[in-house]
Amino acid sequence: MVRLGQRLHQKRLQRKLSLDEIAQELKIKSTFLAAIERGEYNKLPSPAYAQGFVMNYATYLGISKAETTLLFKREFDSKKAMKVLPDVMVKQTEFPVVRFHIQQSIMAFIFFLVIILCYLFFQYRAAFLPPSLTVTTPLPSSKTSQDIIVTGNADSNATVTINGDPATVSNNGSFQKEITLFPGNATIIIKAVNRFGKVNIVQRTVNVQ
Repeated sequence: MVRLGQRLHQKRLQRKLSLDEIAQELKIKSTFLAAIERGEYNKLPSPAYAQGFVMNYATYLGISKAETTLLFKREFDSKKAMKVLPDVMVKQTEFPVVRFHIQQSIMAFIFFLVIILCYLFFQYRAAFLPPSLTVTTPLPSSKTSQDIIVTGNADSNATVTINGDPATVSNNGSFQKEITLFPGNATIIIKAVNRFGKVNIVQRTVNVQ
């Protein structure tokens, strides 16, 4: 009984063609063509690929479609245990899945690390940033009397001084202090210092009348 692979092999030798030459023409790997000639259809990617490769190969060698179909079905039906994918193809599909899981794990670790760093920065931001300080009164270049009340807001944990004298800071960060200035242009220096030594300074120049 003539097998399809033998028929293809004989036809190829009659035409003095190599597997590499045909592989280049049909865009089918020479290893697949060799497997077809040996009747090892389980080494092809899938049943659908097997039939397509066989038909293309036979047509290229000039074997009729009817003869090819008859021989192929007779041989292919006898291989009920044929794998849908050969071991090589399975391994190739497993590697991207494993790589995908590794990438997911790395992304999750990086995300978790960023969350931790953001939390630590938020908790210890006072060690890197100066304390907040806003002066409400007096306004810049405003006219005022000798006795003036300086008000504003700062970090509740900061120490606030006005012209070197400490001001009381409430739990919500607001502060106020009454000071006495000499007539003429006067500069008021408001300073906030946190426990890490970070300083924020605001200056107000006013016209004392």
